[in-house]
Amino acid sequence: MKNIALVVIDLQNDITKNYMEIIARVNQAIDWAVAGGMHVVYIQNHNLSAGTRTFKPGTHGAELVPEMKIASDHIFTKTKSNALTSEDFATFIQENAITEFFIAGADATACVKSTCFNMKKKRLHCPRDFRLHHKLQQKQDSRNARLLRKQRLRRKNF
Repeated sequence: MKNIALVVIDLQNDITKNYMEIIARVNQAIDWAVAGGMHVVYIQNHNLSAGTRTFKPGTHGAELVPEMKIASDHIFTKTKSNALTSEDFATFIQENAITEFFIAGADATACVKSTCFNMKKKRLHCPRDFRLHHKLQQKQDSRNARLLRKQRLRRKNF
C-alpha cells in the first residue's frame, strides 16, 4: 500500500441532504484510490455538544450515507472540525507512514478546509485546490436560497 490516502470527511446522513452529486464524485474518487493502491479513510463527525441535534453518536444522522462506497474498515470519529484531532486517525497516519492526502467531503468551507489547513501546518501534503468542492457548495447554497425564498412567498400568501 502506498503512503497516500484518500480521506472522506463527514459524508453522513445529517449533512448530505441534496448532496447526491458529491456522493457520486466521491464514489469515483474511492474507485480511483483503490485502483491506485491508496488507503481509503472515512471520518465521521460525532457532535457531543449539549442542545444540538445533528451528528449525535448512535443516531441515523451520524451514520455514513448508504450510497457511498465503503472500500475499507478505516473509519475514524472526530468531535472537532479538524480530522487530525482524532487520535486514532493520527495514529493510523503514523503507523502507515502516510504523507500525502486527497481530501473529499460535503463542506469545503468547514471540516475539509480545517483538515487541510492543519495538515499543512504538520507538513503533510494536502492539495489546496478546493474549486470543485467550492463550486458544489455554491450550487447547493444557491438551491437552498431559492427554496427559502419560495417558502417565504408561500407563507406570505397564506
